[in-house]
Amino acid sequence: MHILIAPNAFKNCLSATEVAEAIYEGLKQSSLSFTAECFPIGDGGDGTGSLIIQKLKGKTVSCEVKDPLGRKITSSFGLIDEERTAVIEMADASGLRLLSANELNPLKASSYGTGELMKAALDSGVKKIILCIGGSATVDGGCGILNALGAKFLNERGKEIMPSPENLLELASIDTAGLDKRIYDCELIILSDVQNKLLGKDGAATVFGPQKGASENDVAKLEMMLEKFASITLKQQGKDITSIPSGGAAGGVAAGLFGWLNAKLVNGINYFLDLTDFNSSLQKANLVITGEGSIDVQTLNGKGPFGVAERAKQKEIPVIGIAGKVPLEKNEGLQQYFDVLLPVGNQPSDLATALKTSKQNIIRTAREIGTLLSLKNYLGK
Repeated sequence: MHILIAPNAFKNCLSATEVAEAIYEGLKQSSLSFTAECFPIGDGGDGTGSLIIQKLKGKTVSCEVKDPLGRKITSSFGLIDEERTAVIEMADASGLRLLSANELNPLKASSYGTGELMKAALDSGVKKIILCIGGSATVDGGCGILNALGAKFLNERGKEIMPSPENLLELASIDTAGLDKRIYDCELIILSDVQNKLLGKDGAATVFGPQKGASENDVAKLEMMLEKFASITLKQQGKDITSIPSGGAAGGVAAGLFGWLNAKLVNGINYFLDLTDFNSSLQKANLVITGEGSIDVQTLNGKGPFGVAERAKQKEIPVIGIAGKVPLEKNEGLQQYFDVLLPVGNQPSDLATALKTSKQNIIRTAREIGTLLSLKNYLGK
């Protein structure tokens, strides 16, 4: 039996690579006779860029940028495709993981550092930028990125303002005369794992603002800012950025860069699997094991495990999904793609304990999977 181990990261806990290694370790501890390939996946979330660079044997370039609060840090981007394509992880410059819990403040946080990475990539001569936008600390519609690339944000008096969300409440127009023209000759692809639009109850401010430290009052201000930004984008660019699926991703970065830089928004997992030639590995597999922190009906909206399972099912390969949390009730949608869904928890526990013991629980669960598969072979004799 050849097993393809293709999990996503377990958010706030283990990287996709660590999860894959834990599954492999558990299988080895069982009595199952098997071969396996570890193929950790990313769907645009934090860590996707690193996986792309590793899988395609890319080069990493370090550079100094500003973090979400404007402090200088050392970050990096990757070069692949004979250095013609840059791979940028937004979280490496504008990510939640760069801030402590008491620093989270999306009214002040900026995506400027991500724009600096993009500018550095342009300096290296790339003609394509792949931007993975998961894990950001910002809800600024990508205005920080645009500012780093040379755009100026003006109030009603024509005075330039710094494009933090709290200042952008005064926004009246955007001056793109100084925007780095090289970006228009560069294909910009944004990988996302969510379908949320820019505004409304399922929009960037309402859904993602609280995750990044926004209070109820902050969310209202962020929504107003994004509404104003969308209105100005429509007036100056002729593009309605409120209606595009995934526009709300990364605090509206996807919508903003679509509106001003002609970015192409793509389903993160499908793009990742195509880019890394997942299908070649899938052709060799008799079984696929995938997973992430939670597998539920939302997984079917283009999340990593769904992308893996969908392709496996097209080739009639069985799929086992493991997660920290799975639905209690049977779900027909999930059953179409996952033959077995297993929670990895070994006993009732609080979230902190569950996160702390995830690796051990994944190893144990994989060991039990291997043992069950061995029993099937034994009982079938």
